[in-house]
Amino acid sequence: MHEISICEGVLQILEEKAVSHGFRKVKTVWLEIGRLSGVEPDAMRFSFEVVCRGTLADRARLEIIEVTGEAWCMTCEKTVNIDERYDACPECGGYPLRVTGGAEMRVKELEVE
Repeated sequence: MHEISICEGVLQILEEKAVSHGFRKVKTVWLEIGRLSGVEPDAMRFSFEVVCRGTLADRARLEIIEVTGEAWCMTCEKTVNIDERYDACPECGGYPLRVTGGAEMRVKELEVE
């Protein structure tokens, strides 16, 4: 389950931000997770709770904002929304798609004290 290592990376970001911004407790974390990132939201929630026990983010709420997958279709030359990496273009049915969004993950916002 790679969500554990992702959560460890998120915790590291939180700890670095705590040092640079002077907070001591994280209450809520908003994460943007792209649909094409390969990250399972439920596994992420579970992993976040486990990884953050006994840290500055212990008992913090994790709010996940799903970002739509986006791709450029090389056949019809349109930007389209997709749910899976290897979906066909919803406009023309073609397959030569280049993913342009929805594969990333980032910490969008924090509520701290």
